Amino acid sequence: MTEILSASMSLLAAGDSNAIKDAINAVCAPHWFFSLSCAGTAVFMIGYRKLTKPGFALAALFAFTAFYALSATDSDFRSIISKPDNVPITMMIYSVGFFLWLSFRQAAINDENIEAGRPLTEAGADNKVLVWPDLVYIELIALVLCMVFLTVWSVVLRAPLEQPANPSVIPNPSKAPWYFLGLQEMLVYFDPWIAGVLLPGLIVVGLIAIPYIDKNPRGNGYYTLKERPFAIPMFTFGFVILWVVLIVFGTFLRGPNWNFFGPYEFWDPHRPAALLNINLAEIFWVQWLGQGIPTEGWGPLPAFVVRESPGIVLLSFYFFIMPGVLRYTVFRKLGVQMGFVRYLILSQLFLWMMFVPIKMALRWTLNFKYFVGITELFLNF
Repeated sequence: MTEILSASMSLLAAGDSNAIKDAINAVCAPHWFFSLSCAGTAVFMIGYRKLTKPGFALAALFAFTAFYALSATDSDFRSIISKPDNVPITMMIYSVGFFLWLSFRQAAINDENIEAGRPLTEAGADNKVLVWPDLVYIELIALVLCMVFLTVWSVVLRAPLEQPANPSVIPNPSKAPWYFLGLQEMLVYFDPWIAGVLLPGLIVVGLIAIPYIDKNPRGNGYYTLKERPFAIPMFTFGFVILWVVLIVFGTFLRGPNWNFFGPYEFWDPHRPAALLNINLAEIFWVQWLGQGIPTEGWGPLPAFVVRESPGIVLLSFYFFIMPGVLRYTVFRKLGVQMGFVRYLILSQLFLWMMFVPIKMALRWTLNFKYFVGITELFLNF
């Protein structure tokens, strides 16, 4: 391992480091980074039986750690990851990776046992733990270790305390705490009422509704992926892609003026801002039809309804017609198992979840702003 690490460092020092850094910066553009994250997660869940074997997992851990260590030799990358606010995010990446591997490894073993007719790894296990003395001792030891860890951390790593709040002096970039970076990222693509109220509300409602929507008894009390082929991938996508990846965006890739920067780029506060974004109405009326945006109504329809009619029609099809299309195609089996009401709730939650990456991809690739932008009613969608 040390020979591989030293050889890689020699390669970077030999003059190819700039080309490698430029390539990584290009791959870390939001549309590529997000797409590769989705592809990697899908490959991991498809090949989880082989990819979670200890040998492969250790090799992946070493490769990522070596890449991280080599990247830390770059001053710009090191300045980002060494910020006191960003150190916990590095720990989060490792912890999320470890627990994903652990759960899917246990699921792989159980799925193989089910196919071979062997008992589950959790079968017959006595999980009873006495509060005294077992649980109390464990909690006491955990408390002491956690206290020691936090004490050492507070001594070694200085807390990111700044001057008292001053409305005339605003940090650039001004970032929310790490656990709100996903919401702050969504504010770029959606109006505040959607990103800050509607989407978090749907997340909470969806989590509450899971036991009532998904009544499949298989998988309760043991790890499995084969018996839960829809629920687990959807939850993994929502957690890893739409939460962890967005936190990584906000922590490592969002710089001054909330612009995207590669991991080896200098955070230049004078970098030009992004291009102006355009609405679907401008794309439809001006670019496609080659005419001006309507300013007058059609009969009883007010002007803003005519202007935003392409977006209204498209969103109506997405949220009202697509559930029926999915019911008789992709989700045919789920529709039969769940019934009308539960399937309707599931389909709406699914479509809202998928609406987030669709809107993000359109912004990155087409500078797309709103499907429907009714400024007269302060309704932007």
